[in-house]
Amino acid sequence: MKPKQVFFSWLALMVVLMSTPSCGIYSFTGASIPPQATTFSVAAFPNQALLVQPTLSHRFTEALQDKFLRGTNLRMVSANGDLHFEGHISDYTTAPAAITAGDRAALNRLTITVRVRFENHFQPEQNFDRSFSRFWDYPSTQNLSDVEDEAISQISQALVEDIFNQAVVNW
Repeated sequence: MKPKQVFFSWLALMVVLMSTPSCGIYSFTGASIPPQATTFSVAAFPNQALLVQPTLSHRFTEALQDKFLRGTNLRMVSANGDLHFEGHISDYTTAPAAITAGDRAALNRLTITVRVRFENHFQPEQNFDRSFSRFWDYPSTQNLSDVEDEAISQISQALVEDIFNQAVVNW
């Protein structure tokens, strides 16, 4: 076969494969969502940690909502979505992460843990109730207040990716 024929053969194969119906809606984020699902809802995640950071609840909830708005074609509703998330922030702690000679901390670690309950009304076998935890290390020469905004952003994004993958990426 000539290179041009090979190209058109591959192109035809790709068109056929992309137009073939599948068992779910696929997006370029890797999400596999039941075709009958059209909505999602994310209840506010209250901060129930012993150490409460005032903006964390709102920022985390918005990050999870934004991920589903950008990463799927689902419409957000205030409650009882076809895919529904609820839970709480269960832990927000900072502790030494790396100790140097002389028992001094070289790094501190901010850890955030969220408890998530996920319900998929069309595929209940995908439901889960579990904790997700991520951390951010920062130099002990800095105060938490100096890096807290960046740390919360980075940790929240990582947690949201973990939750998204657990809920709708079935690889």
